[in-house]
Amino acid sequence: MVNAESIKKLVREKYAAIAEQSITENKSSCCGASGCTTNVYSIMSDDYTNLEGYNKDADLGLGCGLPTEYANLKLGDTVFDLGSGAGNDCFIARSIVGDKGKVVGIDMTEIMINKARENAEKLNFQNVEFRLGEIEKIPSGPDRADVIISNCVLNLVPNKENAFTEIFRVLKPGGHFSISDVVLVGQLPNALKNASEMYVGCVAGAVQKEEYLAIIKKVGFKNIKIQKEKFILIPDDILLSYLSANELLTMKNSTVGIFSITVYAEKESSCCDNDVCCK
Repeated sequence: MVNAESIKKLVREKYAAIAEQSITENKSSCCGASGCTTNVYSIMSDDYTNLEGYNKDADLGLGCGLPTEYANLKLGDTVFDLGSGAGNDCFIARSIVGDKGKVVGIDMTEIMINKARENAEKLNFQNVEFRLGEIEKIPSGPDRADVIISNCVLNLVPNKENAFTEIFRVLKPGGHFSISDVVLVGQLPNALKNASEMYVGCVAGAVQKEEYLAIIKKVGFKNIKIQKEKFILIPDDILLSYLSANELLTMKNSTVGIFSITVYAEKESSCCDNDVCCK
């Protein structure tokens, strides 16, 4: 993983393989297609099965939160889902925004887009659209989305600041996002940071929690808040694939923590002048 393009290539290849697997196969490993453990059913993902709009064919077990639960979606909203996979969060969002709303899923893996489109066609959804594209260059004009959601994907993007700048551009003034993602507290051992499987498994590409929040503030978002936070425990059998026993013990005795957070932020409304807002 020398540069951004090699990272993107790796992610495309791994998630193309994941798209061909079942939810059970994906949830039985931390890294989806990597097969790095067979003893764990789920590490990061939350249970969607009781949510309205859930479709089992669209659930690949790859998330680390439930952003739709916290996104304050309303009837008629236009929602963008970044890193939409097979469409799971899109279909749940559609159940909230209704026929008068619109949901746009964006993913950079062509096989995932095709799978999501097939699922939408089976469900006969006319207001759910899937576009091939990258989060660092969202295929959309400015000021198009009322709400943006994303589930455990931004950590895979090489340049987080570019990604959040694009999110800011695409959101309408007064719009907001709710994003579930993986962040760090403390430094990972180098063996984990440099492991390609740990990058695709949403760990090595994660940044420090405070840095993550600082990036969101830097690009212009306001009212930033963490809506949910949970500690992620990676089983020893996975970690021992990359660390020695002594390195593992040192990590466990340190302050290093891997967390899933769901973070909310708003794009301020446009103003006609310095004192009076139009919207």
